[in-house]
Amino acid sequence: MTAGKMNDGGAKPETLLRVAEIGGRGRSLVAAQSLRAGQVILRESPLLLYSAFPFLSSSVSPYCDHCFRLLASSAQQKCQSCSLVSFCSPNCFASHTPWLCESLRRLHQSSSAAFSDQPSDRQVQARFLLSAYNLAAASPSDFQILLSLQGNGSSDGDSSSDSAAAGFLHSLLSAVCPPLPVSVSPELTAALLSKDKVNAFGLMEPFSVSNEKRSVRAYGIYPKTSFFNHDCLPNACRFDYVDSASDGNTDIIIRMIHDVPEGREVCLSYFPVNMNYTSRQKRLLEDYGFKCDCDRCKVESSWSEGEEDENEVMEGMDDENEEEEMEDSECENEGEVFGNGVDDESSFPHAYFFVRYMCEKENCFGTLAPFPPKTHEASKVLECNVCGSLKEDEVGGNQ
Repeated sequence: MTAGKMNDGGAKPETLLRVAEIGGRGRSLVAAQSLRAGQVILRESPLLLYSAFPFLSSSVSPYCDHCFRLLASSAQQKCQSCSLVSFCSPNCFASHTPWLCESLRRLHQSSSAAFSDQPSDRQVQARFLLSAYNLAAASPSDFQILLSLQGNGSSDGDSSSDSAAAGFLHSLLSAVCPPLPVSVSPELTAALLSKDKVNAFGLMEPFSVSNEKRSVRAYGIYPKTSFFNHDCLPNACRFDYVDSASDGNTDIIIRMIHDVPEGREVCLSYFPVNMNYTSRQKRLLEDYGFKCDCDRCKVESSWSEGEEDENEVMEGMDDENEEEEMEDSECENEGEVFGNGVDDESSFPHAYFFVRYMCEKENCFGTLAPFPPKTHEASKVLECNVCGSLKEDEVGGNQ
């Protein structure tokens, strides 16, 4: 469930979280004890990773195909057999198995004709299936973990489109690739694609102020992290340090945004929290197959389109006067304010969350969380999970 590496607070993750069934939300992760702002509750390495670059992309991936760090031109090692992937070190190159290499080479040779009338994301799905089948040969037990994840193909979005993708990719890979390391069927292909759709996490390209919309460099499957449900005002957020960490650079780290009492569900936001109600609902339904009815959505569902647009603009503004007022009236009861249940929906603290926990850097839209606490008091320094910028938390210390 939540077993993993030792977290930055000294406590093991399995003592911090437990799985519970919550009415209307299904399997959920709840706090097994009181959790503190900034506390690392989970650190997890990926079950598998695969490139987000299509086979026919006009640009060559600038990342190592194993750890997905930016490649230094002087150090990269290009595979001489398939000529399609490069690596930053011999250790990363060792992950490139002969079966995967030959499959990539054959698939690329036939890709121009095979993918000519297919959307570009079909090529990325092919990369996932190759990685999944490669995992089955390298580690059958890990492949079984992948198969155990949620996602059954029946309620995960557009089932007709998903079925067409599964049929196309199954036929293509069966015909083109060397003998597959596992016995495959259209049903297995469809099941794998469904699990990828609802469980994959994107590792984003490096942040740049000039780049308003960052692209995904790679996708990863993190089984334990996939247990977290979505909430449009989350109480935890994910960090990764792909380009800066020396070890475990593709690990996902889940850190608490603010204090949470024992028994309360711990949730992430599956996308930037500044998105408006209509956009959030559309994305959740298309990508994950459900309609969100969190407390924030219950309030915003009654807003008119004009009110929604106005509030979206307001959420991105830094209103110092509003921050001061809310610090006085609400920070003392933050544990009550940020729960899954809100007594007074008319005073739902959207503005408070955005002022305190939304990064102000241009084109960032990241979420801020305190550094892990080193004493009995929470850290007063907040870190953005997108651009990495730091902010002094004037309210911190009372949690």
